[in-house]
Amino acid sequence: MASYTLLLLLASCCGALASHHYAGVMTFTPKGKNADGSFRVDFRYKETYHTCYTTNSWFCRSGNCGTIDRFEIGQVDSNSNGANTQGNTWCQSEALMTRNIPSNTPFEMWKTGCCWIPSDSLGSWSLLTHVDLGIRSDTNEPNRSPVTTIIPFIRIPRNCPRTFNLLAHDPDNDQVRCRYGRLGSNECHTCRQHSGFALDENSCTLTYWDAFITKVNAFEIVLEDYPTQFSIQVDPSVHDCTEGNILPKFLFPTPQNGEKLIAAVGQELEIKLKATATQSWVKNFIISGPLNITKYNTIRGAVGESRIRWTPTKNDFGDHVPICFIAESQQGYRIFHSDMRCIIVIVKHKSGNASVICTETTMTVEVEKASIIGLHEDHLRLNDPSCTPTSNQTHVIATVSLGSCGTVLEEDADNLIFKNEIMSFDNVGDVITRKHQVEIDFVCCYPKKSRVYLDFQAHKIPYVFTEKAFGKFTYQFEFFHSELFNTAIDTDHYPVDVALKDVLYMQIKATSSVANTVLFVESCRATPVDDPDYHISYDIISNGCILDGTVVVYPSNSTEYRFGMEAFQFIGQHEQVFICCSVILCVAGEPGTRCSQGCTTPTPTPAPVLHHLHRRDAATQTGRHSISQGPLRLKKATETTVSNMGLNMNLVFIAAFLLVVVVIVCGAVIYTVKRPTFKYQPLPSTDF
Repeated sequence: MASYTLLLLLASCCGALASHHYAGVMTFTPKGKNADGSFRVDFRYKETYHTCYTTNSWFCRSGNCGTIDRFEIGQVDSNSNGANTQGNTWCQSEALMTRNIPSNTPFEMWKTGCCWIPSDSLGSWSLLTHVDLGIRSDTNEPNRSPVTTIIPFIRIPRNCPRTFNLLAHDPDNDQVRCRYGRLGSNECHTCRQHSGFALDENSCTLTYWDAFITKVNAFEIVLEDYPTQFSIQVDPSVHDCTEGNILPKFLFPTPQNGEKLIAAVGQELEIKLKATATQSWVKNFIISGPLNITKYNTIRGAVGESRIRWTPTKNDFGDHVPICFIAESQQGYRIFHSDMRCIIVIVKHKSGNASVICTETTMTVEVEKASIIGLHEDHLRLNDPSCTPTSNQTHVIATVSLGSCGTVLEEDADNLIFKNEIMSFDNVGDVITRKHQVEIDFVCCYPKKSRVYLDFQAHKIPYVFTEKAFGKFTYQFEFFHSELFNTAIDTDHYPVDVALKDVLYMQIKATSSVANTVLFVESCRATPVDDPDYHISYDIISNGCILDGTVVVYPSNSTEYRFGMEAFQFIGQHEQVFICCSVILCVAGEPGTRCSQGCTTPTPTPAPVLHHLHRRDAATQTGRHSISQGPLRLKKATETTVSNMGLNMNLVFIAAFLLVVVVIVCGAVIYTVKRPTFKYQPLPSTDF
């Protein structure tokens, strides 16, 4: 079912601007029925002006919009680097408005005013929300609005292309489409489609190429199922568009765009952000999120960090809450913004009582039975279905080694992070359950300097993803012994020892339930840690083009990519190398997909004309997914002469190292009601 609104985007230049409206957004969530049969609906809306706005001026345009039962409003974020208007500041506020609606027949709510930050001939602005609470045939529940939010004011240098992902998450799993407003339908004032910008209607992405001059560009766009407005300021050009230099770049552990997190009612959720800009100063993080969200910034030279904190209330239970963030840096009087990332927080029941014990070789989680209502202890398993927890009279207990039962390894510059989960099932081999659905995640973190780093062989098992139109698909990345690609290097031999100029034979293989697909390797880079965004890296393939002169691509089928290259080492104290690749799966033979384009130049070119596709048309390619394999470890050259002093010092060093006690940094557990989510998970080897 479609709910829609008018979206007004504003791209503006720097200069003497005199008006005050920056942005607006509204979403709605049905909250059940009242005793009299009316519908209780929560409306959340954000507005951004040069000062904080604290009043409600929405009115009913058509239908019966019911009556207001509850209203509260508060500040989300503010910034002093606005569009040089009304003191150069802006303030974003969010309001929560609960309305009692007499029936589920559609109605429209509207808000309008004057004026936008000046942009072409556009002066007044309006927000239109079409609400349809009709009962869905697939869920037997009222239709829900997709959720969205937006950073209200975004900057881009004129000569730096950028893609804006307009957050479009639908709790009902409907596809959300974005389109330009139609003049004949009174959806826009001027209905202009500006050169230098391209809108992908199905993915809701707005791509900026080059506005040619720093001027205001007003966009009036309809987004079916939600309303949102925001402003983009096109600043003068810069000499370097590389993210991480002048423009800020997000670093781990910042969540990826589109990531889904779980929060529990009454428990504080903390989200960590980190960004760097070596030629400017990271001074702030701008956020857009729910009422009562807070941030705590820490700036250390070229690197800035922030902790976003929010505690959901009982009223938030079941909500899909959007949060967006941008890093802001400064060089002299110039202000720069990073790309925008947005995540979804799904609010669940309060966590059960559980504890995690991390040892040098194992993880143990103990869950108190009484803390999880409806727990079926005989229908639980771990990531690997062959592994099941045990129980006693009071607790469910699971103990796994760091390399078994589907344990997933993640890594940052300082720590190894091991993750697994306990989940419910009905019968052996089932992929669904109709019992009380639970998901208990548990985590252990270890510093790399501890002995666990030497004991654990960090071979990556296949990555599993799920996307609409492609279902479940996997990527398997392996090193092989020869160009015949008939024997992969055994997992027990990781890290893989290599000598300089040894040929490395690598294969990436895609497996999908969808027939007639093709694999495209868009980029591969080497890093000394398992992080493709690490500040030290070496590009092997970029934009589908081979950059390393030793690379040889070997014949393979459409869902395999085989290549080889000579081994190397990073200059400095780096003992290991990981190979990280970005891969895409496409429908074979479809024109216009990234797979069909092959090697492309990084120089911006005019965007192709985007044809209007039907709302239900199937996707022809997946998103970009990052996979990695390693580590590779350089063989040490044999020393022919060693002085007694050097030998003694080495013995002392080795003895001291062997006495190091593993320091367990963190143990974490999260219990949630399980819902399908878009994430990767290890695939048991029995599936191959």
